[in-house]
Amino acid sequence: MFFRPGEPHGLRHNPFNAIVVPRPIGWISSIDAAGAVNLAPYSFFNAVAYVPPQVIFSAAGRHATDHGFKDSIANIEATKEFVVNMATWDLREHMNRSSAPAPHGVDEFDLARVTAEPSRLVRPPRVKESPVHLECRHVRTVPLLSASAEEPNTLVVGEVVGIHIADAVIVDGMVDYARMQPIGRLGYQDYARLGEVFAMTRPSWP
Repeated sequence: MFFRPGEPHGLRHNPFNAIVVPRPIGWISSIDAAGAVNLAPYSFFNAVAYVPPQVIFSAAGRHATDHGFKDSIANIEATKEFVVNMATWDLREHMNRSSAPAPHGVDEFDLARVTAEPSRLVRPPRVKESPVHLECRHVRTVPLLSASAEEPNTLVVGEVVGIHIADAVIVDGMVDYARMQPIGRLGYQDYARLGEVFAMTRPSWP
């Protein structure tokens, strides 16, 4: 089959999210200028550079709120800092609870029933129960193509300035995927749990 985005395709749901899979989940903690905390998951998230290490996440138009940007982006624009917390199998329900469209001012750490732990280099707290945290400083915010000004698609770029890894997920000097048990986003209402891991050596050029 073939269809153009925005035109009828005859399927039960938009298949775009079910094609670009699995997607890592950026579980983003941030604070506003007054110190109020926010925690929200983003499935448009990834690492994009090594030196210096950088990550991106984006909020789609449907996440825009009556007072402007989604809280995470508004907070990061105001304070220039955020933390990426790893979403894992054990934390799946907690992460999902934090995705609720709670009104501004609600503390999603309480809503998700997770513990806020101070970060080392940035002001937003970390999710204590998560095995990995990336402390980030805001690099830039990039407006993306959007269907309307009222529903903006917005990309945030952050530089990773601090990395926390729980000792329990380090084996023989390497991060152990099986111990971390990260989860990824699929399409529809579906998620993926880490399955079989295999290695391939990148070929050299003669």
